[in-house]
Amino acid sequence: MRSGTQITQPTGYKAFIPNPLPPNPPIRIEGEIQHLLTNANIAIGKMDTMGYLAPNLEHIIAMYVRKEALLSSQIEGTQASLEDIFEYENQIPVKNINDVKEVVNYIKALNHGMKRLAEFPMSICLIKEIHEILLEDARGKEKTPGEFRKSQNWIGSPGSTLATASFVPPPPKEAMDAMGELELFLHKGSELPLLINCALMHYQFETIHPFLDGNGRLGRLLITFYLYWKGALQYPLLYLSYYLKIHRQEYYDRLNLVRERGDYEQWIIFFLKGIIWTSESALQTIKNLLQLQEDHKKRLIAKKLSTPYAIALLDYLFEKPHLTINDVADHLKISYQGAKVLVDQFVTTEILKEITGKRRDKRYSYWEYLAFLSEGT
Repeated sequence: MRSGTQITQPTGYKAFIPNPLPPNPPIRIEGEIQHLLTNANIAIGKMDTMGYLAPNLEHIIAMYVRKEALLSSQIEGTQASLEDIFEYENQIPVKNINDVKEVVNYIKALNHGMKRLAEFPMSICLIKEIHEILLEDARGKEKTPGEFRKSQNWIGSPGSTLATASFVPPPPKEAMDAMGELELFLHKGSELPLLINCALMHYQFETIHPFLDGNGRLGRLLITFYLYWKGALQYPLLYLSYYLKIHRQEYYDRLNLVRERGDYEQWIIFFLKGIIWTSESALQTIKNLLQLQEDHKKRLIAKKLSTPYAIALLDYLFEKPHLTINDVADHLKISYQGAKVLVDQFVTTEILKEITGKRRDKRYSYWEYLAFLSEGT
């Protein structure tokens, strides 16, 4: 078959051995695929260009990374929320610490990968590094972080076995060989357009399933890493986890259709639609944030509160949308009382909301900003 072969193993179960990329016969770029490819490239370009215009872009990216980490982990069943992440970062005890650590590790892994790609190509070595960070001191830590599996794994509903699994990836030796072939494809590429190569890369990684745990999260990270590494993204603003969360069952079904029928084209159509939807969503979010900052500046001016300290605080909220009066005092280098007056003004104008309900140790949220960024989480 075009995508690979089901091979019966000595103990009786069948495992899927994928063929190397690119597919043979080649991908047919025509009709709907051609149309979607054009629109996807346009959508990514618009989103990336808008990145130049965003205020506090570095901090917006940091927030996007948190959101992606949360969504990608939620697909795997974690129950953490954006509020939990902020509390953890502010060293406030959280109940679901294991779920939160999983999300925090994802953030670390994403940031590590982006830094490494500035000096280091996409490779098996980098993939293993990222995997080790993903599982560090979290769920799956006993499943050889950073090492390819040495035993057979399978995908299926809870309680399924090798005999009843919905999909059985290649055995360990064949999985290692397939990862070597995938690394060659990453570097050699093909004559296919970049976004199609990216779709193929993600499919192949998930089909190989080279680790005992964390393959889903890592496979989603690889999409962003690949596009950034190849120069399709100047800013890491494109994350597909929300799209894949919404269309979770269709996502799994379409991956399986490639394995069962060799139909790469239907998977590529789904993937390109995800690129377009996600790019347009990110673009709209950036536009909303630009408008939000402008509206809040106008609100401060209308209330005659637009002092240099107030404008500086408004900028700071993009970096730290959950904060205390002490945070404001330290950042602006003003007295506690001065910071309290400023925060109270922001509460009065409904830019900030107090979120603890306590008389002491109050914390405040830049709630409209977080509402835009937390959609879907």
